[in-house]
Amino acid sequence: MAGSLPPLVEPAEELTKDEVARYSRHLIIPDVGVDGQKRLKNAKVLVVGAGGLGSPALLYLAAAGVGTLGIIDFDVVDESNLQRQVIHGVSDVGKPKAVSAKESVAEINPFVTVNLHQEQLTSDNALDVFRGYDLILDGTDNFATRYLVNDAAVLLGKPYVWGSIFRFEGQVSVFWEDAPNGQGLNYRDLYPEPPPPGMVPSCAEGGVLGVLCASIGSVMVTEAIKLLTGIGEPLLGRLMVYDALEMSYRTIKIRKDPESKPIEGLIDYDAFCGVVSDDAQQAAAGHTITPKELKDKFDRAENFALIDVREPHEYEIVNIPGAVLVPKDRILSGEALAELPQDKPIVLHCKSGARSAEALAALHKAGFGDAVHVGGGVLGWARDVDPSLPTY
Repeated sequence: MAGSLPPLVEPAEELTKDEVARYSRHLIIPDVGVDGQKRLKNAKVLVVGAGGLGSPALLYLAAAGVGTLGIIDFDVVDESNLQRQVIHGVSDVGKPKAVSAKESVAEINPFVTVNLHQEQLTSDNALDVFRGYDLILDGTDNFATRYLVNDAAVLLGKPYVWGSIFRFEGQVSVFWEDAPNGQGLNYRDLYPEPPPPGMVPSCAEGGVLGVLCASIGSVMVTEAIKLLTGIGEPLLGRLMVYDALEMSYRTIKIRKDPESKPIEGLIDYDAFCGVVSDDAQQAAAGHTITPKELKDKFDRAENFALIDVREPHEYEIVNIPGAVLVPKDRILSGEALAELPQDKPIVLHCKSGARSAEALAALHKAGFGDAVHVGGGVLGWARDVDPSLPTY
């Protein structure tokens, strides 16, 4: 277990009278005190993503008095974000998340400087963006960006706090390859390889309890404050796992992976993580139809089977009339193949097209050579064919 680490940041020159009043509840904690608050004032923290984890993290970093916050996000606020992304409000729908987050931060603490990076984090810009910060908080929701954040932090020798959430469970750890006393670890020591494409559902596919973001985001900010001020024992070398249904927190020791190779540069992370498997890409090539083409099939009264490969609870939210539910895992395992019609063409669809492409590859291998899938899935159908349907 990591002992206390030296503070990451030197203290600022002074706290003004207004700052003393604002941060008084910190100043009277002996472990933080004036010195710790001055370090927070001098700190520069970059938050990757102003979404589920970034929202509470940014609010509490700002309230705590971190002097400079960077926000990197290229997305816009959507109505489905408001169930958990509490930095945004109804009037922010359609606005860039970075801009909305900056406005909320200014409302909480006008003494915080906010730098906006309204761009997608890529191998081309990550080192330049990270360079100006003392600490990174990674609130991203996909493996490609997580490995990119890790590798850029390793190359620059910077520590970062990592968190992830899914349904009722969250995880947090601190990674810092260059930590003192040989305690260094990075994300690849925990996850040397990304999971196979389609194996781990995203929050958009699997859902997340909104308040879980607050639980995990607040732990991430706690870790950031500890690192910046040099108090307590950070989660370096430990993975904290939170189960909201059991209401249990447990920590698992992480050790350096003896097989890990040094990180020498940034790579193509989409290719590394295989966002969609090669088989699915090949299956979809030439076997993808648009939602409008699906509507044309209905209008011409063609004889085909429309198979929805999502989960039952998704089908309950919204479905395309005439679709039969056969969840993807039953197709991939082979158990559902006998239920599929042999005498007419099969059209697959899911939420947005990724899962149906994986199922399509399995069908092609099983001899359903003329099967196709709907690019854009039920969301594309709601967008292009029937806007009265709800989306999720």
